[in-house]
Amino acid sequence: MPGQLRNLGPKSEAMLRRAGITTVARLRELGAVRAYVMVKRSGANASLNLLWALEGALSGRPWQEVAKSDRLSLLLQAESMEKGEMPSALDSLSGSGK
Repeated sequence: MPGQLRNLGPKSEAMLRRAGITTVARLRELGAVRAYVMVKRSGANASLNLLWALEGALSGRPWQEVAKSDRLSLLLQAESMEKGEMPSALDSLSGSGK
């Protein structure tokens, strides 16, 4: 995945790999919010900038634009998923979907 998507540098890509997200196709399948939550659950010290960067990478926009225009929506989705109110990719992988 190195260098294939804008907004994602070596540190972001390393966090994604640690969470088991190793291809652009897998990242697209998961979407920005699920990928971000998976990174957080993997123990990485990811800031919200990673969430903005992931959404920007998938939508072809600069992360700064995402942070301004989609901030609230992404935050609410991530919060719901972290609280278990939305099924996460980890649940579906482990067969314990909600």
